Amino acid sequence: QVRLVESGGGLVQPGGSLRLSCAASGSIFSIYGMGWYRQAPGKQRELVARLTITSGRTTYAESVKGRFTISRDNAKNTVYLQMNSLKPEDTAVYYCNAETPNIAYWGQGTQVTVSS
Repeated sequence: QVRLVESGGGLVQPGGSLRLSCAASGSIFSIYGMGWYRQAPGKQRELVARLTITSGRTTYAESVKGRFTISRDNAKNTVYLQMNSLKPEDTAVYYCNAETPNIAYWGQGTQVTVSS
């Protein structure tokens, strides 16, 4: 069992920055990938960024490339999503995801609102 707790969402003006955090606990040894997804009202959940734990390889959605960065702190079992140059279209609930061989785990979500 893996537990994910997200934090760091909020309201920010266009062009601003936010950093999301996802702290993992439990059977973290089984995790081979972690990522951030988002879901805007009336839209499907989409991948924002993903990190392969073993290789360190990162993947980004085209819409966030150059603006968002996914990273991890192994000592804190935490994955971050640094979001810069935020746009109104980035407004969504952001979910942390952890992949294990048998199941994918999700956090509770954190709201990010980009508005002036």
